[in-house]
Amino acid sequence: MYKKVDQRDVDYIGSFIPKERLVSFDEISQDYAHDELGGIEKKPDILVYVLSTEEVSKIMKYAYENNIAVVARGSGTDLVGAAVALQGGIMICTKLMNRIIELDEANLTVTVEPGVLLMELQAYVEERDYFYPPDPGEKSATIGGNISTNAGGMRAVKYGVTRDYVRGLTVVLPDGSIEKLGGKVVKNSSGYDLKDLIIGSEGTLCIITEAILKLIPKPLYSVSMLLPFVSMEKAIETVPDIIKSKASLTAIEYMSLDTIISAEQFLGKKFPDTNYEAYILLTFDGNNMDEIEDEYTKVASLCIEHGAIDGYFVDTDERKKSVWSARGAFLEAIKASTDLMDECDVVVPKSKVADFIKYTHETGKKVGLRIPSFGHAGDGNLHVYLCRDSLPEKEWEQKSEEAFELLYERAREYGGMVSGEHGIGYAKKLYLKKQVGDNQIKIMQGIKKVFDPNDILNPGKVI
Repeated sequence: MYKKVDQRDVDYIGSFIPKERLVSFDEISQDYAHDELGGIEKKPDILVYVLSTEEVSKIMKYAYENNIAVVARGSGTDLVGAAVALQGGIMICTKLMNRIIELDEANLTVTVEPGVLLMELQAYVEERDYFYPPDPGEKSATIGGNISTNAGGMRAVKYGVTRDYVRGLTVVLPDGSIEKLGGKVVKNSSGYDLKDLIIGSEGTLCIITEAILKLIPKPLYSVSMLLPFVSMEKAIETVPDIIKSKASLTAIEYMSLDTIISAEQFLGKKFPDTNYEAYILLTFDGNNMDEIEDEYTKVASLCIEHGAIDGYFVDTDERKKSVWSARGAFLEAIKASTDLMDECDVVVPKSKVADFIKYTHETGKKVGLRIPSFGHAGDGNLHVYLCRDSLPEKEWEQKSEEAFELLYERAREYGGMVSGEHGIGYAKKLYLKKQVGDNQIKIMQGIKKVFDPNDILNPGKVI
């Protein structure tokens, strides 16, 4: 049992945190009771907006000594309840720790605090002709949140995911001790890689307070193409052949007409083309325009052979804005189109993308749910949404449970994983256990016990 927070706890934290950065009990906004998707709600008893590693350390030391549950939170854009304070207790919000500390051009790194937003970091480095490739759809997420979930995004097919760009971390452990993991070095074979263990741990092992991130030179050119297809089947059946063509693509995204229309309605803006059932969005980048032209010509020809109606360059400012704003709004648009929704964030081998997308449509018909989807076809990470659409609560619970069982079971059959980039949190724990089995869960629990013997940090999540 965790200690029930009382006024004495508030007063202690208030002895070193000014009142404008400390909120308690009924004064805490309901916004801090849930994440972006909703579904579970619980407010913390104390909400602290921290400014430094030292403040986090003091709070954790006190919580450890008094057995108080603690949850770290950035922008709250997660989709699996990972940043919800299930046990009440203390919520440490890092969004004010938003400094870009250093750009090290000699080592091609940038050092940031966890509250820096992804879009702020990308803009900062690109203005200086550098590039931070991880590019998840939610640009208002914090870097700390991206690291905690090992976020991927559209450019993962060419550049990899967040893990590939984290060189070093400063973290606070549950007992308040401060550790530096990794650094600016390119290679490291010095014992177990604790840094990589932290990445993707969803705030269950420690709290990240600083990160050293790898940069690369900014590509000189980037070209995107939109290819419409008369059916989703035609579009997704093209994806394996695009991958087998060995073209150096930065992104391969698929999207259905119903998702695009939802985004149009949500944004109040027109998409360049809404005459066909499905679309594939391709991006190429590099430093040699002739090579890029060769690549996109080859891939566009392949797509047309497979039934693409045409190929539109996303080249004008107007077209870029309409396409990328729509793509960025898909989640919010689907959310706005229904009473309640839940997500299946599976990742499958690239060769199984087409089969799995077809299976989501079959599952929707079988169960009687609307299941729109979009995703990163180039790396197998699919975002599949189950929509309630005014179903009675009991019927929604039964149908969504049946659909999840079918979808996750098929992903397992294909050699896929429960989550590609959004994590496990609270909502997907059952499916993770079914995926990896009791033995791996016991290993994870053992790791958790070493870091957090009293289970005070983000309890009830992941395992």
